[in-house]
Amino acid sequence: MVSTKDAVAETVPPQRPRQHVVQIITMILGTIGVIMAINQQFLLGIFGFQPLGNAYLYYLIGIFLAIAFLTLPFSIMHPERLFWLNPVLAVASLTSAGWLGFHGLDILQRGWEYDAPLMADIMASILLFLVLEGVRRAGGTVLLFTALLFGSYPLWADSMPGFLWGTEYSLMGTVRAHVLGVESVIGIPMQVVAELVIGFVIFGSVLVITKGSDFFMELASALLGHTRGGPAKVAVLGSGILGSLSGSVISNILTSGPFSIPTMRRVGYPAHYAAAVEACASTGATLMPPVMGTVAFVMASFLGVQYSSIVIAALIPAILFYVALLFQVDMYAARRGLAGLPRSETPPVWPVLKSGWPYLLSLAVLIYVLMIMRMEARAPYYASVVMLVATSFRKETRLTVNRVIELVQDTSRNIAGLVAVLAGIGLVVGGLSYTGVAGAFSRELLLYANGNTALMLIAGAVTSFVLGMGMTVTACYIFLSILLAPALVQAGLHPIASHLFILYWGMLSYITPPVALAAITAASVAGSRPMQTGFYAMRLGMPLFVLPFIFVYDPALIMEGTALQIIERVGLTLVAIWAITSAFESWIYKVGRIGTISRIAVAVGGVLILFPDLPTSLLGGAILVATIGINLKFRRQPAVKT
Repeated sequence: MVSTKDAVAETVPPQRPRQHVVQIITMILGTIGVIMAINQQFLLGIFGFQPLGNAYLYYLIGIFLAIAFLTLPFSIMHPERLFWLNPVLAVASLTSAGWLGFHGLDILQRGWEYDAPLMADIMASILLFLVLEGVRRAGGTVLLFTALLFGSYPLWADSMPGFLWGTEYSLMGTVRAHVLGVESVIGIPMQVVAELVIGFVIFGSVLVITKGSDFFMELASALLGHTRGGPAKVAVLGSGILGSLSGSVISNILTSGPFSIPTMRRVGYPAHYAAAVEACASTGATLMPPVMGTVAFVMASFLGVQYSSIVIAALIPAILFYVALLFQVDMYAARRGLAGLPRSETPPVWPVLKSGWPYLLSLAVLIYVLMIMRMEARAPYYASVVMLVATSFRKETRLTVNRVIELVQDTSRNIAGLVAVLAGIGLVVGGLSYTGVAGAFSRELLLYANGNTALMLIAGAVTSFVLGMGMTVTACYIFLSILLAPALVQAGLHPIASHLFILYWGMLSYITPPVALAAITAASVAGSRPMQTGFYAMRLGMPLFVLPFIFVYDPALIMEGTALQIIERVGLTLVAIWAITSAFESWIYKVGRIGTISRIAVAVGGVLILFPDLPTSLLGGAILVATIGINLKFRRQPAVKT
C-alpha cells in the first residue's frame, strides 16, 4: 500500500546524516506504533498500557502523522524546501495528539465535543491543522481541497438552499466536532486503519521483504510462461496473486513490472501494450481477495458486515476480470503469432511449489483465520508470524538486520501514508454527518431519479470516475458511500453490490487517461508513451466498465442466490466476456481473424447474454452460434505473424 508521494519522495536522496537521523526516528516511532496496535489487538497489556477507545486512535494519529511529516517532503518538486519545518510538525503531532489521547476519557465523559477547556481547544486546533497538512502531503492538493470544502461545511451549511441546508456550527464548534467528536478525524476511516488495516500492511511488507513476490512470479512463469504469449499471462496471473496479498496497485507495478514488462517485450509485445497489461493486472489488486486494499475494510465497517462477506462477494467479479485479461492477451498473441518462452527458460512447477511452501502455508493460514475462524483483525498477524518462521529456514529469505530495518521502515511509511490520508478524509465524513446533509442528499437523489435505478447508476458511475481522478480510491469510495450508496440501497439494489459498484468505478481512474496513475507508472518502467499506454490499458480494462452494471443487477455474481443460479450466471458471463473480448481482438478460437460485421455480431451477442433474462441470453447465444458457424464455413483464417 505505497502511495505515489512515497515513491517520488524516495527517489530524492537527502543528505546522508540527515537521512540516517530520519530513518532512526521513523523506525523508533513506527515500532512503537506497531507494538501499540498489536497490544491493542491481542489485549497483551504491555507495560500495563491499555489505551481505550479514542485514546488509542489519538496516539496512532500522533505517531504516524509525525512519520508522514518526516518522510514526505513539503514540496515534491523541491524536497529540501522548508525541511526544518518537518521535525517541528512531527513534534507538534506527537504533542497535540498525545495530550488528547491522555485526556481521552475526559473528552468522552465530560462532553468536550460540545464544551471544552481552553487547552483542549488549542490542542484540537493544532491537530486539525496538522491533519490538513498531512492529507496535502500524502494525498495531494485536490484531496486537501475536498477535505477543506466538506470539513468547513458546518460553518456555512445554514446558508445553503433546499436539501443542502444543514445545522450551523461556530468555528470553534466545528473544530471540536471534527477533532473531539467520534465521527470525523477519529471516525470510521481511522478506526478501520487502527483495528484492521495495520495488520495487513505488516503482512504485505513481510511478503515483500521475504521475497514472496519473487516466488509468485516464478510460479506464474512455471504455469504459463511457455504457452502462447506466455509472458503476458505470467504478468496477469503473477500480478493478480501478488496484488491479492498486497492490495496495492502502484507497489505491485514497481515490484513485478521490471520483470514482466521486459519479458513481454522480448516475445513480441509492444512496449505500450506490455505496460498496459501490467497496469490492468496490478489494478485488479484492489478487487482481488483476500486483502483487496484498504477500501474493502472501510466498506465492511460502513455496511456493518464481516469482512469475509465482502471477500466472498468480490471473488467472482475479480476472477472474471482476470479471465477477461487472459482472454485478451491470448487472442492478441494468437492473432500476431506470438510464442511463449522456451521450456528451458521456465522453471518446473513442482520445484517452484516446493521452494515456495512458506508463502503458500502463510496464505492458507490467512484464509483459514479470515474465512473460517472469522478473526479478520488477527488473521494477518498470525499469517505474518508463520511466514517469518517458515522463511527463516533458508538463508536467502530469513530476516537479517538489514531486512529487519527495511521491514520496519517500509511498514512505518505505508501506515503513515494511510493515516495521513484517512484522518483527512474523516473531515469529509464528519462535515456531511454533523450537518445532516448526507441523508438529505440521498433522499433527494432518490426523489429526482423517480425510482429509475439505471439513471442513478449512470450518475454514480460518472461521479465515481471523475472523483477518482483527483482522489485516492478509498477517499472516492468513502465520499460516495455516504451520499450515493444509501440511495441505491433504498431503490432496492443489493447493499454490497451497490458499494462494490462505487468501488469499481472509482478505481477506473488508475487505467483511464488523463490521470491513469497505474498506466503512467507502468509506462515509466516500459519506456513507452504514458497516454498511449493509458488508452491501451483502458481498452484492456474494458470489462471493468461493464462488470459493475452486471453484478449490481444480478446478485448471483456476488454469491447471492442458489448454487444453480450462481453457476448458471457465472457460466453465461464467462461466455459473454469471451465474446466481447473476441470482438475487441478480432479473433475467434478455431476460426481465426474475423471482419467488422462479425465483430459487431459477436459483441451484440455477448452483450445480450449478459442480461439476467433467459430469453435475451438465448437470443445472444443464437447470434454467437450463427456468427461462428458462418465464419467456420466461409471466413476461416490462420494466425498472422508480424
